This record gives sequence, structure tokens and C-alpha cells, in this order.
Amino acid sequence: METPGCAGMISVRLFCFVLQGLLLFGFHHVQSGNVLIIPGEFSHWYHMRVIVEELVERKHSVTVLVSSSSTTVKYAEEKGFRFQFFSVPMEEHDIMVMWYNFIDAYVQYPNSSTLENASRMWKIMGTLKDYHSTLCESMLRNETVLDALRQSKFDLVLIDPYTPCGDLLADTLNVPFIVVMKLFFGYSLERICGQMPSTPSYIPTQPVNFSDKMNFQERVQNFLQYIIHTLTFLAQMNIYMKPFYSDVKGEPTVPCDVFGKAEIWLIRSSWDWDYPRPFPPNFVYIGGYHCKPAKPLPKEMEEFVQSSGNDGIVVFSLGSIFKNLTLEKRNTFASALGQIPQKVLWALSGEKPETLAPNTRIYDWIPQNDLLGHPKTKAFISHGGSNGIFEAIYHGVPIVGIPLFGDQSENILFMKFKGAAIMLDLFKMEAKDLVEALHTVTNDPLYKKNMMRISELHHDQPTKPLDRALFWIEFVMRNKGAKHLRVQAHNLTWYQYYCLDVAVFLLAVVGLFIFIMVKTCCFYIRKCCWRTRRKNKKE
Repeated sequence: METPGCAGMISVRLFCFVLQGLLLFGFHHVQSGNVLIIPGEFSHWYHMRVIVEELVERKHSVTVLVSSSSTTVKYAEEKGFRFQFFSVPMEEHDIMVMWYNFIDAYVQYPNSSTLENASRMWKIMGTLKDYHSTLCESMLRNETVLDALRQSKFDLVLIDPYTPCGDLLADTLNVPFIVVMKLFFGYSLERICGQMPSTPSYIPTQPVNFSDKMNFQERVQNFLQYIIHTLTFLAQMNIYMKPFYSDVKGEPTVPCDVFGKAEIWLIRSSWDWDYPRPFPPNFVYIGGYHCKPAKPLPKEMEEFVQSSGNDGIVVFSLGSIFKNLTLEKRNTFASALGQIPQKVLWALSGEKPETLAPNTRIYDWIPQNDLLGHPKTKAFISHGGSNGIFEAIYHGVPIVGIPLFGDQSENILFMKFKGAAIMLDLFKMEAKDLVEALHTVTNDPLYKKNMMRISELHHDQPTKPLDRALFWIEFVMRNKGAKHLRVQAHNLTWYQYYCLDVAVFLLAVVGLFIFIMVKTCCFYIRKCCWRTRRKNKKE
């Protein structure tokens, strides 16, 4: 038999290669899905956009749902996106002013009384509630919007719980949904709606300044905080959300029953950062998925960085949303930064401080990840947002933390307990405090060593956090859900969950047994006494 020549063998191999490529392309095309994204604002959009762009890279069709009042997701201005936006028409709200007022309530009035702060916060929360109510109404009461979304035939909805009613919209569209979030304030949403176990004996909650090693007094305080968070959350759900959910569903509906239908909870934290805790199988840690290797800096910025010599640089940012820093505080920061040998790159908008030193450059925006990954970076002054914390962990840069609001204190405290950060109070801080903190983290090798240890643990994972997130997103689309991963606790009442009915039953059985034993003993005692008396009478 004649054997094929070299040309024939090459042709066969080429044909097989092309056929394999076509099959793979066809398989990939079949596996592509249609995803609806309901993001949050500001840094929440930054996080979600990383996932959005990776979904597009994997040939999925992506639609981002935003309100017409959105300021973070500038869908009308941004060009070159490979995904589309769906705008929900609603009456105009100035979200930036609303959030600036929210932050001001924390940082602009340090000398206000408790009553004044409570009154100011009440008004702001009322404004936020009005915005959320309007957004929910616009998404779920507008038949034109609902019809357009139904016609798109989405395979999955990806929601950020900081934008309300995303779960209810997914339920209305009868589409499985996934939650992408940082652990919620007090773990209320995860505990009550997601059935995540959270034990106050060793899992600290906000805003207490404890680690997972608590003494009796700290455990008492932590336990009380859990109760406060739970009651506050349930009151908010039942007073504000339950009537709307019930009206949309056409029957009495508890909001957590809808939110608890989430197939997967993608949590923006990680085990090298958070304390060990039990998790249901449909909870997945993906913290740090936005982190990337550093890219080259712009030429002018690189020249300034290189001019620092052996002293290196300090990166300074209090986040993109915080802009209302008083001139007094700006001068305090600038005065302190002028006393350190490092060069400083400071992300700051608005009025420049009067005491700005030659070693400090101010920018409206800085490539934070690229600067933190630069070999000359010695320290990071941060407000404690999760974006910056994970980037510092990724690149192994110790932190001087100045938390402003929300979970930022908790984020900085964890790094402090790990020996990788120093925490300062914005209101009590003086220039000498910042100078001393920067001197400590840049000259004490223990801070760098501890941060590098955390960084090594973060990088030592079987899969990258972003790949892990995309796996579970595509898993849900492939399998039309992940109900087999949801714990049965979702279908139990509160008394069944805590086995109170079992406890009552067992107590009743024990009580009945004791009652029968007592009655039996009493019966035999009386009978014995009767026989004894009868015998005595006969004698």
C-alpha cells in the first residue's frame, strides 16, 4: 500500500487544524451569552466595568442598564465601548451633590452635636430614599422599559445591590441573577438574605474596632452591634421595600425572599484580607480581580518619580468622590508632606494648598495602580477604599490610612491588625502625626515585610480572581442557574432555622417524661403508704 507523502501529511494536518478551529469557534459562539448589568455608581461602576470588559473579551453580549440621572456611567459621552447602554428614563437627580452631602455629613461637621448630625443624616437619607424609589419605579413601572428588556432575552443579570431593585427586575424578567458586592454593612444583607453564617463571637462587625480575637467585653459590644444592624435592616426592608415588592409581585412579598434567589454571590474580598468564616457554597471570594501589573507611567510623571533617587515616592489619594477637603486640612497635609524626603504624587482637585512644598506634585487624576506597582513607591496614603487597598496588597505597598466613612475604617483596621498599615484620624490629625506615620512605614522594615507576606498570600491562588468570577458567571449561564448550591436555609422559617420548634418539641417530650415519672412515683408512693396504713390498722 502506498503511504502518503509529506505534502499529503501536511494537508491532512492543516485540514484537521482548520476543522478544530471551526469547531472551537462554533462551540465558543454557542457558549456566548446575553448579559444585563445593573451597576452601582462611582467606584462600584469601576469594579463592575472590569467584569463587563472581560465578558466582552470572551464574546458575550453585554448591556449596561443605567438611569438617565447617572453621572458615573457617562454612557452618552464615552466612545469606543464594545458594549451597549440601556438608559432608564427618570426625573433628574443630581447624584454628585447627593453623595457630596452624604460625605459632608461625616467629614465637614466634626464639632456638631449628635442631634445635629442625626438630623442632617436623616435629611440626606430621605433624599437617597427618594432617588432609589424613583429609580425602582422607573425600572419596574415603565412597560416600555420592561418590554424592551424582555425582548432582549437575557441569559443572566449581574447586579450591584447598591443600586436597588435589581433583584426584583431580574425576578420580573424571570432571568437568573448574580450579586457582585463588598460585604455589606453589618453583614445584614448576606446574613439575612443570603443565609451566610456570621457568628458574633469571632466575626467582628462595623463599626467596632476589633479583630477576630475578642475578649468578653468586646464580644458583648459586637453582639449588640449585630442586633442593631439586624433590627435596622429589617425595619428598612419591611417599611420601605416590602410594600413596593408586594405591589410589583401582586402578593405579599418579603424583599429577602427575592434577593435570596441569587444564584451566586461574588464577594469583593479575599481570605488574605478578611477573617476566616464559614461560607455557603454559592458565595465566592473574588477580591482583587481588578488588579493588574503596573504599566509605564506618562513621561513627565516618570521623570518626577525618577528624580526621587533612593528616597522613592509616596502615593496619596483619598478617592475620586471625596473633593470637599477644607483648605485647613489641605494645608495640614501639604505641610506634613513637605517634611519627608520622598517625592509625593497627590491626587487632589480644587483649591491648591498654600503650604505646598517642592517635593509634592498635585494631579487631578493619577494612575494609582501603575504608581503603586512602581519600584520606587515606598508608601500609600489612602482613605481605605477597597480598590486602593487591594492594589496596595497586590503590589506590596504599606499604607497610612485616613478613613472617611463607610467600611473604610474596617478596611484600614484589618491592615493595621496585620501590621501593614498605620491608621490616623482625619479630625484629630496634625502635620506631625502624618510625618511620624510616613517615617514609620517607610523606615521600619516590618511594615514592608508584613505587607509583602499578605501580597504573597494574595498571589498564591489556584486561579486568578477575575477568572474565578467569570467561571461562575458562565457556569450560571451554561446551567441556567445554580440552585444546587443554595443552602436549604432559604426555605426555612426563622424558628426552623434556629431549631426552636425542635427545642420546644424536645422540651415538651422531656417535660412529659418528667411529668409521667413524677405522677408514677406519686402513685406508687401513695399506694405504698395506703398499704402500710392498712397493714398497721390490721395489726
